[in-house]
Amino acid sequence: MKFQGRTALITGSGTGIGRAIAKKFAENGASVIVLGRRREPLEDAAKMLEGIIAQKSTGATVRIFSGVDVSEEEGINDMFAALKSDGVTVDYIVNNAGVSGPVTCFANAPLEEFKSTVEIHLTGTFWCSVQGLQVMKKGGKIITISTFFTEERPLEQRPYRFRSPYTAAQGAKNRLAEAISWELADREIISIATNPGPVHSDRIYKTVYPKAASEFMRVSGFEGLAPEQVDAANKELLPLLGEDESVVKKGVAEAAEKLGADAGTLAGLLEKIQSIAEKVQNNTSRMIANKEFLSQEQVAESVLNLCDEEISRILNGKVIPGDRVFYPVKPHIGTAVPGVHQPDFGGSAVVFTVDATTMRDAKRVEFLASHVEKNGAKAACFISKNASAEIQEYISSRFHSHVIDICSPDEVGRWLEKASSNIGKIQAVVHVTGSLQETMLTGLSRAEWDRLVEKFVLTPATVSQKALEQFVPRGGSDPRLYKDARGAVMIVGPDLPVGRKVTGIQRAQIEVFRGALRPFTATVNQELGDVLGSRVRVFTIFAGTVSGAEPDDQKIADALNFLVSDGATSSALVTFCVDESR
Repeated sequence: MKFQGRTALITGSGTGIGRAIAKKFAENGASVIVLGRRREPLEDAAKMLEGIIAQKSTGATVRIFSGVDVSEEEGINDMFAALKSDGVTVDYIVNNAGVSGPVTCFANAPLEEFKSTVEIHLTGTFWCSVQGLQVMKKGGKIITISTFFTEERPLEQRPYRFRSPYTAAQGAKNRLAEAISWELADREIISIATNPGPVHSDRIYKTVYPKAASEFMRVSGFEGLAPEQVDAANKELLPLLGEDESVVKKGVAEAAEKLGADAGTLAGLLEKIQSIAEKVQNNTSRMIANKEFLSQEQVAESVLNLCDEEISRILNGKVIPGDRVFYPVKPHIGTAVPGVHQPDFGGSAVVFTVDATTMRDAKRVEFLASHVEKNGAKAACFISKNASAEIQEYISSRFHSHVIDICSPDEVGRWLEKASSNIGKIQAVVHVTGSLQETMLTGLSRAEWDRLVEKFVLTPATVSQKALEQFVPRGGSDPRLYKDARGAVMIVGPDLPVGRKVTGIQRAQIEVFRGALRPFTATVNQELGDVLGSRVRVFTIFAGTVSGAEPDDQKIADALNFLVSDGATSSALVTFCVDESR
């Protein structure tokens, strides 16, 4: 009864890993708070937990909060307000809630689904952690469950094809767990993340692997079906996986009638999807020493171990890789870009989308835009309406510029189209995220946090996708059009802090948002190059050094030169920390 007299709150605890964690806590004497969007699974879980508590006579309690979506501010606020009003102290918060998100090439991923995936995984974790502080005391522990695919080894970034919003959110979530540990050190509240790796679950077998397999078929084609036809068929066929033969046969016949397709062709497509899904699963298992995915109970056991008093003090601020997967990848992360001969931009257009925070950001845009104009390009600057009047005036007085709602996909797409029509073919789109101003993340309001996520995660994704649409019209729905197409997107992410006495907490805060862009970039480029056979690329540039040295904008200009060169399309490096020499 190691946790008797303590209380654990687990998000997404009606099913799967969350339910297993709740069960393990109850078996060890803890009172448990379960929450999620659907009441029935939560009630079923609560009944199971109450049975364990009665059997062990621990005197623990179970409390349900149904209809709580971790991405929505009000439900989380109301839950913690109710707990505070009732005098409840929460000793352990386990951020477990998550969704698979869209499983498709980024070019085909609806931006609203991208946003909702980030809101659930990243913002849900942030807001539950921050609001939970009002019912936590010294010694409280926040455990965040993330994914091994977004965790870096030195100068190596793992991509996770077809999962761009998931990787962006999870990469930021890993770094958020670290930043929270820095910010809450004085309150002696511990923050740890864990990456369990592949886990036996319905989500991975019935959703992720089959959807990934169906996306392979959409991209590669099947027996003369166009990508749109394969996509429509997949939506009808995927629910049939795992069903009895009679159910499958009937479902295929109904799908064939609905789509006006041949039943034999659809049956073959379903069989192929199942074959690919099994192959993905088997290939992954072969990268594990004992070829076994973890069980949900094993993940739960690891979470409780991280809640141990001594172990949690040792591991505070760490991201624990429990995945056991030997997953060798190309490095994807580099320092100085390869040198190239100064390109002649040849009368083409280079578009800058600017979300500048400071005048330092604005002067960087001036430097880069002057660089491309000096070498033959026409620069157009689309400045965020959220930028200060001083920044807007500074850039607009020097270059062809418009102030726009840079967060709106429709508006970004419309202005890129105008630039292409009125200025010339767009050779590259350069998005400048602007700087992260010094602040305590755990002290932010929800609106302030949402603005940072929009600025450093959602807007770069929006600009990137709209640029892809400009380079390859209709490429999202017809991936065949990407073959050998050209185009370049360069995201200039937030700089590391400058100064002789930069603190660990300052670096950790900025790394939250850099942590989103690294796996996002690696994932999108693997799709573009390896899956779609395209010469379009999305690169991310990070300026500044861990020693606090002043960034050199010329190195960013050098990166742009490389980005538009032929060498960029064959490079395994897609994120450059241009001022670092390590």
